[in-house]
Amino acid sequence: MKQLFLFLAVSFSITGSLFAKPNVIIVYTDDQGSVDANCYGATDLETPNIDRLAASGVRFTRMLAPSAICSSSRAGLLTGQFPARAGVPSNVSSERGNEGMPAAKFILPELFKANGYATGHIGKWHLGYTPETMPNSQGFDYSYGHMGGCIDNYSHFFYWNGPNRHDLWRNNVEIWEDGAFFGDRMVEELKGFIENHQEDPFFVYWAINWPHYPLQGSSKWREKYADLAHPRDKYAAFVSSTDELLGELLDHLVSLDLREDTIVIFQSDHGHSVEERTFGGGGSAGPYRGHKSNLFEGGLRVPAVVSWPGGGIPQGEVREQFVTGLDWYPTLAEWTGATVPEEHVMDGKSISRVVRFDDGSPHEDFYWRLGANPEKAKWAVSKGDWKLLGNAIEMVVAEGREPLSKSDRELFLVNLKEDVGEARNLREAHPEMVKELLQLRERFEESMTSEP
Repeated sequence: MKQLFLFLAVSFSITGSLFAKPNVIIVYTDDQGSVDANCYGATDLETPNIDRLAASGVRFTRMLAPSAICSSSRAGLLTGQFPARAGVPSNVSSERGNEGMPAAKFILPELFKANGYATGHIGKWHLGYTPETMPNSQGFDYSYGHMGGCIDNYSHFFYWNGPNRHDLWRNNVEIWEDGAFFGDRMVEELKGFIENHQEDPFFVYWAINWPHYPLQGSSKWREKYADLAHPRDKYAAFVSSTDELLGELLDHLVSLDLREDTIVIFQSDHGHSVEERTFGGGGSAGPYRGHKSNLFEGGLRVPAVVSWPGGGIPQGEVREQFVTGLDWYPTLAEWTGATVPEEHVMDGKSISRVVRFDDGSPHEDFYWRLGANPEKAKWAVSKGDWKLLGNAIEMVVAEGREPLSKSDRELFLVNLKEDVGEARNLREAHPEMVKELLQLRERFEESMTSEP
């Protein structure tokens, strides 16, 4: 069925399209904290290119990631579905031979390819490590990067649980580029793909595995931040190195006279890491509670910008509405004239009117589940200003905040309008809201288990 739809849609896009299609580039950073850019209030970082992009487009202050971990967030972005519905409720193994996101899912590159686009993947994948689940089998014409969660940026080995293994690929074929700095190589591959397809509409998913560990910022930025406290110094150097790569992309689009006709989305996959591998922190959630791997706002609320100078998107504006990473799928389908197959269930909703006209959020409620077993998984459900978390955890407690009690870990109710920092558990004060949100969660879970 998927192959038939692709054939029909490609045929239509070649013969029936009557409008110029914009290019699309999604820049998906990794483990970037909720407020870690100047335009989000950071005063100890330099991010001129993120700020430049925001000045030419719309910046979101309440963009919620599909999940608080890497693979699940990427699955949500690429399918427009809750990660649990997309078949990726938790991280995919970084070892070869492990399947990840089901190959039958109709993901963004397939949507674009069916609409006449050239499709490219640069950087991290982390959604499957078999021939059937690697990028070139999932709709990408071209792919360059690593299949697991991260690599050393010089040797291109995955060292974080044994055995050490090399992980660098081009078009599903392992390649060796020992000593070449991965950041430079990503930009070279990105530029090459754009140049080769500048006469055609193209879609690029640039999944930058930065500022995820290992924190290997360039010497220029390590020297710049030498006086910052550890580990902020190392994290800051990697954020600014990431920002510099974004600047190279934007400059390249300008040099090819493609900037006006290219939609650029910049977004982090989830909040900052507090893992030992990143020295226990470095990133910032600002006023929000939490971090990567939990479902408090600091794990989910991410920096996000969309810019399309020639497409009528406002410039230099801010949106405070509740939107999610799942919403890019239907929004981009709308902006590019692509047709989503009827059988592809969508949890995301178009935010075109939010972007263009500052309309209200399309979401009355939303759901996150982090883990395969619904009973043991971390989860959160929201409705309006209310949010209920179950099986909550917090690996690092911010200074001045009380650790979670056993009752808090079981159920944690918060009103985000009154308590954006999620400091107070209102579970006992509002049992009727707890009951309502538990019922809502049950309906979300039933909607996923009832699918054919």
